[in-house]
Amino acid sequence: MARIVLIEDDVDIRRLVADALADRGHDVESAATALDGLQLAVKGDPDLVIMDLGLPDLDGTELLRMIRAVSQVPIVVVTARGADEVVVKTLDAGADDYLVKPFSVAQLEARVRAILRRGSPSDGGDQIRVGDLVIDPAAREATLGREALDLSPKEFDLLRVLAERAGEVVSKRALMAEVWREPYGGSDRTVDVHLSWLRSKLGETAQEPNYLRTVHGVGVKLVDPAG
Repeated sequence: MARIVLIEDDVDIRRLVADALADRGHDVESAATALDGLQLAVKGDPDLVIMDLGLPDLDGTELLRMIRAVSQVPIVVVTARGADEVVVKTLDAGADDYLVKPFSVAQLEARVRAILRRGSPSDGGDQIRVGDLVIDPAAREATLGREALDLSPKEFDLLRVLAERAGEVVSKRALMAEVWREPYGGSDRTVDVHLSWLRSKLGETAQEPNYLRTVHGVGVKLVDPAG
């Protein structure tokens, strides 16, 4: 269970998201204004903040900067603003993830799970284990079995993001956002090329996958081959 602060002025969306997250076991506090949300975010010691940008008393980007000035709590922005420059500006201001309305609660919950996993130590300390694959984010090292993988910085980041969401299908847009910091720009070809290089270093191909499984038209997921 996580402590989540939800800052959303639309009463219907606020109730829907709060109820859905509560049904999944989270402790949710909500606010309809930026200033009330700021108080909850700063004094409530939450594990995660979910916030809109279009708030009645203060622009959400300014609220984001205010929270980030005093706290490193993970922040997911959910908003109707989908322009490239707004997305980039919001991520640069300190948001950890960005979701454009309309969105499904299931999609939001998947983002919440992924972010909470990043902040939680695994059984092997800071290492992430998927089958015989071990990723050490702090050391930026990865091994397969007993063999160290010689990965470029982007290949490592790509593998880390997929490992953090092991078993979940991650869209190419999400990979562009997290690895290349281009939420609505860039080319799918960039992801495809790096996935091809990564597959080669994992000893597999798209035709004969092992760890990396493509879900056509949706994205890619990292799985335990023995699972």
